[in-house]
Amino acid sequence: MPIIELKNVSKIYKMGNNKVYALDKVNLRIMEGEFVAIFGPSGSGKSTLMHIVGCLDIPTQGGVFLEGKDISKFSESELATIRGKTIGFIFQTFNIFRTLTVLENVMLPMVFQNMPAIERKKRAKELIEYVGLGHRVDHRPAELSGGEQQRVAVARSLATDPKIVLGDEPTGNLDSKTGKKIMEGLKEMNKEGKTVILVTHDASLAHYADKIVHIKDGKIEKIEKNK
Repeated sequence: MPIIELKNVSKIYKMGNNKVYALDKVNLRIMEGEFVAIFGPSGSGKSTLMHIVGCLDIPTQGGVFLEGKDISKFSESELATIRGKTIGFIFQTFNIFRTLTVLENVMLPMVFQNMPAIERKKRAKELIEYVGLGHRVDHRPAELSGGEQQRVAVARSLATDPKIVLGDEPTGNLDSKTGKKIMEGLKEMNKEGKTVILVTHDASLAHYADKIVHIKDGKIEKIEKNK
């Protein structure tokens, strides 16, 4: 059974009397443990597809199945619960809190899952060590490089031990050397059993994936498997 399946999914926006199809009858299956890249140019529909796959939005038409459950009709609170437990997000802009330390940033998702404080702190420290920032645990984002901030975002994405890690252009604000380290980290997570979904317009990043979903004008053009 796929971990995520989209069946005839369309996302339609009304612009006056016109309908704009951000997604048009998309069918997609992502199996557990796959590394999948959603690849396409700006305006192709890949961000809309990411929002739907990541339970940040629901389709206008069609069904979205997460582990066999149709989530396309879930309420916002139900979707928020799924996001908190099942999906870890890594964004291009890091989205870490400037007023919090590295430790506090990584602990934050666990607060919303009501994990006891001692367990939160222990797991956060383990994840910070995992991304190589054990020496930065009490620092704030302003004291970190861009690459270090993104590694904090990676650690935070793993805080609740999600089954799916979703990266939205996660190397977009990084130099090539640091970006390569982040991509190698995603590949390592995938080898450890996480389903990784990468949204990108960069062909060199897409080729880290096992499967590349090419999207254009809201439609899947082809699905390419890497050897």
